[in-house]
Amino acid sequence: MKQSLHQHIFNFLIVGAFLLGLTNAKAQNALPQADTVKTQISTLKKNPLISKSPLFFLKKTTIPPRLLNVKVNYWRNQSTFSINVNQAAFSNNWSGGGVNSLALGGQFLYKAEYNKERVNYITQLDLIYGKLKNKNQLERKTNDRIFIDNKAALQISKNWYFFGSLSFESQFDIGYTYGKDVAGNETRTNISNFMAPGYVTESVGFEYKPINYFSLRLGTGTARQTFVLDTTLYKNNPKNFGVPIGKVFRNELAFQMVANFDKDIAKNLNLKSRYLLFAAYEKIQHIDQRLDVTLTAKVNKFINVMVNGVALYDDDFSNTLQSSQALSLGIVYNLP
Repeated sequence: MKQSLHQHIFNFLIVGAFLLGLTNAKAQNALPQADTVKTQISTLKKNPLISKSPLFFLKKTTIPPRLLNVKVNYWRNQSTFSINVNQAAFSNNWSGGGVNSLALGGQFLYKAEYNKERVNYITQLDLIYGKLKNKNQLERKTNDRIFIDNKAALQISKNWYFFGSLSFESQFDIGYTYGKDVAGNETRTNISNFMAPGYVTESVGFEYKPINYFSLRLGTGTARQTFVLDTTLYKNNPKNFGVPIGKVFRNELAFQMVANFDKDIAKNLNLKSRYLLFAAYEKIQHIDQRLDVTLTAKVNKFINVMVNGVALYDDDFSNTLQSSQALSLGIVYNLP
């Protein structure tokens, strides 16, 4: 009996210990520990959208220098080509009268300028040619000129340069004077040709250039060679452009002054002029002078109106003032 009672008490204690352990385990699962609660409360106070800052790793490095492939263009170029056509036609019974005619003219202008520090270089090319044909008349030239000018200058002060220049001037075609014979038929007489005359001029001196659209050259040391390659022209022009008869060449030393003006005086309206004075030392009392004036009105991108005027005094050809004028409407293309 006693053994049975002790056995029952032992079993009861074991069962009680088991139940007590089970109860403690449930209590631990039901109530969070202090660390866990603290963590949850801390988490709830923060922004629920947790973002992490990126990590940057800075590393010192050396970048080698690189040469930039940059080129500076010291040239400024301008090229213009223009062509002018004028045509008129009348019926035989046209009451107002008139004559059928066709005129064609062309012009090519090129200018390049180089500027770098104190150095300036300009090259200019003017090619002009035009012809007119009226019914029952011989054809006539309306324009004919070849002009090339090169100038290199070194700046010596704000507005003054020391320069050297080389220029060439002549014409493309034969030049005539027109008349009539005793029978009333039209005649023409040859008075000029290519390189008859032709002029080559070398000059050194000083240039005054206060603004970009005006310059004045004073060629204190100037030499000009006059060529007349057609040795028969003296028959129609006794002065033979100052070249001794039977020769094709003449050299002169002189003082030369050249004034250039080129400016847009209004919107789409450009005025360009060039004045030349040539005073040969051997005949200083006879001064050659030439004035070229061109007024160009731009109608649109491809059409313009141009007025040219030339006044010339050269006693090697005539003792009186020579002049010419032309008005043209034509197509103009500026080359890129």
